[in-house]
Amino acid sequence: MPEKQYGVGAIGEREVIGAFRAIGMRAAAAQTEAEVAQAVHQLLQEGVRVIFITEQAARKGWETFERYKNDPTVTLIPVPGSTGSDGLGMERVRANVEKAIGANILLDDEQ
Repeated sequence: MPEKQYGVGAIGEREVIGAFRAIGMRAAAAQTEAEVAQAVHQLLQEGVRVIFITEQAARKGWETFERYKNDPTVTLIPVPGSTGSDGLGMERVRANVEKAIGANILLDDEQ
């Protein structure tokens, strides 16, 4: 029996998702909390399990973003959007590294 394949998708501002579509990802535009929730739900229904979400969309749909944070069946990865990075992606990397090894080994700009 063939192994089930899962897709990769993206959620974010309209001006950003075109790039993701160009490389074959499923993508959904989302500007509000409701649109982010709907886009995540739709992509999950389509079998997408890795979702790149712009930092701006993640912050607008924070409740949805947090809901899936510990779900082992889906990964939401914050990436910079059309306005650049606001630090959310790196903040999540630091938190995951600290959670995995018990200490923040990444160099902080503040230190």
